Amino acid sequence: MSGIRVRTTVVSALLVLVVLTAAAVALVTAQRAVLTESVDELLDRRAAAVLETVEASTTPPPVDLAADGDEESFAVVTDLSGAVVASTAGGSRDLPLRAPAGEDPRFATVAVPSSEPAGDGGASFRLRSERAGDLVVHTATPLDDVDESVQALIRGLAISVPLTTILLAAGVWLLVGRVLRPVEAIRRNVAEIGGDTLDRRVPEPTSRDEIARLAVTMNAMLDRIEQASVEQRRFVDDASHELRSPLARMRTDLEVDLQHPAQADPAATLERVHDDVAELERLVDDLLTLARSDAAGPSATTANQPPVDLDDVVLDAVARVRARRPGVVIETTDVAAARVGGRRSQLARAVGNLLENAATHGRPPIAVRLAQRDGWAQLEVADAGPGIPEADADRVFDRFVRLDPARSHDASGTGLGLSIVRAIAVAHGGTVFVDAGRPSGTRVVMRIPTGALPSSPAGE
Repeated sequence: MSGIRVRTTVVSALLVLVVLTAAAVALVTAQRAVLTESVDELLDRRAAAVLETVEASTTPPPVDLAADGDEESFAVVTDLSGAVVASTAGGSRDLPLRAPAGEDPRFATVAVPSSEPAGDGGASFRLRSERAGDLVVHTATPLDDVDESVQALIRGLAISVPLTTILLAAGVWLLVGRVLRPVEAIRRNVAEIGGDTLDRRVPEPTSRDEIARLAVTMNAMLDRIEQASVEQRRFVDDASHELRSPLARMRTDLEVDLQHPAQADPAATLERVHDDVAELERLVDDLLTLARSDAAGPSATTANQPPVDLDDVVLDAVARVRARRPGVVIETTDVAAARVGGRRSQLARAVGNLLENAATHGRPPIAVRLAQRDGWAQLEVADAGPGIPEADADRVFDRFVRLDPARSHDASGTGLGLSIVRAIAVAHGGTVFVDAGRPSGTRVVMRIPTGALPSSPAGE
């Protein structure tokens, strides 16, 4: 935070210093221009008076203009050849007296040497030259007052500009520190949150600014992390329990046979162990499927995949279920053509799980419908079983969830079938849900977007 604080203060101070310096230069320039313009107006009046005096004089040149001068200003009137016609007492100074090219007066700032032997080397004068017929009127006045006024302004700005910059930098330093104080509090709290303290949250400021929104967003993220951690721990616990059960049965069978070899039935033991190993294999396979789905993320499955004829996938899955369960009636008259992008094997896994779930937990007949409309392929699998309570309509897709055993005449499942269906549907950019509004039976709907499909043949 100190880095941001320092950078913000330094950048702000530099910007203000540049702006104030530019404003100070402009102010000094404007003041000198205004004061010089006032001097020029004074010289205009002075030149008119001098010309009037020369024209009214009856003495031969050079005419003494002492009565029209003062201690500092002076005037010189020359003819076009440069001969002095009239001058004040100070008009003998070394002046660059040149006739202007046109009729308009010419103004110039010149340096006039000092008349005192121990002088300061001279002073700046404002010189006005104007042609009046055959005469040229030169009037000049010192710029001491202008220079002093400008220097006083420069001295004041030389103090006020740095002081203002310093005060502003101090204010920005304090303000940024106060603004970043809640951010630092958030950082300290986040730094103290570990795997065993995921229930902690960062303080949320009462203001409704960006920092308050940051705190709210941070707490929402911590909520998601905590929920994911809880779900992961529950998943690990459930997976350990599910893996322990067949292992415990196998160990029990083997220990009984080892302790009572005379009464052992090796064939029966091998059959039971074979069934338990098959159950472990299904469970591990389901866990790997879910792990790959979690790692891939949503819509990763559909990237650069060829189109798949979902109706062929559905009919193949129905044929496999019919072969394994000859007594199950499955109706497929409403299966229409539909194409989606994705992996054929995963879609087949999802469709097969839906059919197995209906055959295991429901009652025939099982009605399968597939249609494509409005950019979606919608698959419906409905059975005539006892149905799923509305409160459990979403929970059935959680991992290792088994509802009332009375609803099932085959409890050998892993509890991951519908979880895998949801993972595959989400990976394909789709969704799956239970239609809980039915008076009886269960209808599960899976929707997959068709999207912009390539024209290559369907495949794996």
